[in-house]
Amino acid sequence: MRYRRNLLLSALLVVCGVVWAAAPTYQWRAVRQTTPVATDADDPAIWIHPQDPQRSLIIATDKGGSLYVFDLRGREVQRIEGLQRPNNVDVEYGLRLGKQRVDIAVVTERGARRLRVYAIDPKTSRLREIGHPEMTRVFVGEPPEHSEPMGIALYRRPKDGAIFAIVSRSAGPEEGYLWQYRLLPDEAGQVTLHKVREFGKFSNKKSIEAVAVDDQLGYVYYADERDGVCKYYADPDHPRASEELARFATTGFDGDREGIAIYTTGRSTGYIVCVDQRKEDSVLFLYPREGTPSGPHDHPLVAVIHTGADDTDGIEVTSRSMGREFPSGLLVSMNSKGKNFLYYRWEQIERAR
Repeated sequence: MRYRRNLLLSALLVVCGVVWAAAPTYQWRAVRQTTPVATDADDPAIWIHPQDPQRSLIIATDKGGSLYVFDLRGREVQRIEGLQRPNNVDVEYGLRLGKQRVDIAVVTERGARRLRVYAIDPKTSRLREIGHPEMTRVFVGEPPEHSEPMGIALYRRPKDGAIFAIVSRSAGPEEGYLWQYRLLPDEAGQVTLHKVREFGKFSNKKSIEAVAVDDQLGYVYYADERDGVCKYYADPDHPRASEELARFATTGFDGDREGIAIYTTGRSTGYIVCVDQRKEDSVLFLYPREGTPSGPHDHPLVAVIHTGADDTDGIEVTSRSMGREFPSGLLVSMNSKGKNFLYYRWEQIERAR
């Protein structure tokens, strides 16, 4: 399998188990970039078109007050304005809305302390808002300094198709930093939130923004910016839902641990990708999605990728073929200096072997 061949570059087998040598380093070059946003680019999400992947969309935030939609050529196809400091965005598929199922994009609106929920129309490639204006508020009852949402990851539970939003914030306590909400449609066809749990330890060193969910394996990862990446079960009903399963990516970072994404190569294999936010040349650190032979929650560093993107906050990645230009998938990275987003071909790492 392709993933296993990559691991051979950095793995050394010894009698006592698996020891990881210095991870190989790669240099990636962006092959596309979006047009600039107006103010302050922050976080992207990838929506894959159900019939034609080449018609897929990049949905991205401008903290100045807008949500942008780009095509795979980097062209702006829609702009939704009037948001109060939108921060992060994520996409999920198949939310039941009345008699239909719709794909959705959900945005944290930091200034309004709520989520904005949008349905994605595959025919028109347009977004329309479906969130209830009052019943989508988050961190209700928390003091003002602990109630501003930042990061978000959506989770679709395999057993029943329930969709949840896991939300981080600009500041919070050492326990219960993240809150999780189930997305529920009301009789009018608007989406409301039902809080299901508080979880997540915090080092109290800076903040937690980036969150990612592995739907297939049922894990959620979040970046404690000055400490490491933490791993929990994504299902709030799991008997071990409150247990921290792993804390890794604790060394080697020069900047903050920012965007997190999951690149899959099989049912349980692939990479956990985390950004080291650096000026001029942000770096991606790759960790094995399935862990190691000695432990599924052991995630040693296996590759380092220099991107050339500036001061990156958010990333997103997919292993789905996006047509001839992105046959092995696509990685999208925020680029601060250009106020835009850069597109990378994943197969660049294959060619570098």
